[in-house]
Order: sequence, then structure tokens, then C-alpha cells
Amino acid sequence: MLIDYHTHHARCGHAVGELEEYVRKGIEIGLAQLGLSDHMPLLHVNPATYYPEMAMPMEELPRYVEECLSLKEKYKDRIDIRIGLEGDYIEGCEEQIEAIVKAYPWDYVIGSVHFLGEWDITDFRQTHGWEGRDRMAVYEQYYDAVAKAAATGFYDYIGHIDVIKRFGFKPEGDVTHLENAALEAVKKNGLAIELNASGLRMPVEEMFPSRRMLEYAHKLGIPVTIGSDAHQPERLGQYLDQARAALKEVGYTQLATFNCRKLMLIDF
Repeated sequence: MLIDYHTHHARCGHAVGELEEYVRKGIEIGLAQLGLSDHMPLLHVNPATYYPEMAMPMEELPRYVEECLSLKEKYKDRIDIRIGLEGDYIEGCEEQIEAIVKAYPWDYVIGSVHFLGEWDITDFRQTHGWEGRDRMAVYEQYYDAVAKAAATGFYDYIGHIDVIKRFGFKPEGDVTHLENAALEAVKKNGLAIELNASGLRMPVEEMFPSRRMLEYAHKLGIPVTIGSDAHQPERLGQYLDQARAALKEVGYTQLATFNCRKLMLIDF
């Protein structure tokens, strides 16, 4: 069964293509399940003065959900659409995040850490934020935020759990203890993670998480789903053959899927 649970579309501002284009592409490439999972609106910065094209405006959120529901019904005989959200974890905004999570009929919510304060560590326009910083301290702050996200109860799985490595900025010291602690927090709180294949097209040239982290996740018994993190319809499913192969090599035989916030495992 082919699935892709991590996708973005034009509403977020930094992706292209309408939702229906992704649905049609999913049918074309033979997906059994397609997860629509655009970015949650910005909560802790002013969209008018912050970097542009970061996330959908708040007024678009209900329209996004309505369109997802409409497409789910329209294409129900051709592809199984799951309605999701990539819900940034932002420390201090827990009440606002919870309100969004509870307000709509999500099939799943991805817990991703992009922001450390007002710094988006995944934005290519903000790599200057690393200048003059203690990289180990940044990694400690990041993985602490991941653990806190896992403990909130807002999310179904943690997205691109080691995305902090995206641009190749790494401390000189070993961060295994930080990565393991984050995975242990995921396990403790009953979440899954994703194997996000998009890292293969980024400066780090490695999926999220790394092979070592994936092996530790398997050892802990953490369920895993997969996603292309496509920001263009033509990238839907990109590198997911490599993701599935990596999972099998590590020892996984099932993928996590989600329906009405409930996790179900399927063979692959």
C-alpha cells in the first residue's frame, strides 16, 4: 500500500499547486492514501511584518478544511484522502494550538518544531541565525522543544524529528543523547514519528531522521509513517521508495496511518 502523509499547497505561500492537483497526482502515481497536511497559521509573530510566505493566513484555515472535506468526498472512489495539519509546536502558544487542534475534524496532526522563539531554523532565509551561536546550545533547545511537543497531547506524530540538521549546521560534540531523549519522549507519550524523505533534496542530503535515529526508534517500538513533504505536485511521493527500503532494512514491516486521530498499522 502506497501512502504519503506530508504535503503542502499554495495556501501556505511557499508551496505551489492547488489541493486538487495533489489529489490528481496521488491518483496518477497510485497512492492508496494521501495525507493533506498544510502548515498551521502563524501564532507568535505578526504575519504582516515577519518573513513573507510562511504559512496560511488564519482566515484560510476553515477554507482549507472545507476544501479537504470536499475533495475527500469527490474522490472517495479513487483515493483515500486523510485530512491533516502540520501544527507547529511553539512554546508559550499551547492554548492557541490546542484550540486549533480541537476545532476541526482532523485525521491527524503533525507536531513539528520549526521555531526557536522567532527564529525559524528551517527557513533558508534565516540561516544567518546560526552566526555567533553555540550550536550545541541550539540543539539542546531544539530537542527540548521536541520533547515538550510530544508531551502536549496535541499531536499524532512528530514530523522531521531531526530537521535541525537541514542546512548542515551541527555541533562539534556528539548529540546522540539529545536525539535519543527526544525519541524516548515520543515513546513515553505514545506518538509515532515520520520518515521524511525530503532531506535527500536538501543541503544535509539525508532523510529525517537519520539511519541511526531510525534504528533507535525501531528498538523502542515507535511506529513510523512516511511523507515526501512535497511543496509541488510533481514531488508527491518523491524518494518514498528509498524511505520504504530504509524502513525494511531497519526492520519495520508496518506503516502508521491515521483516521479520526486514531493510529492504525498497515503492512507495506
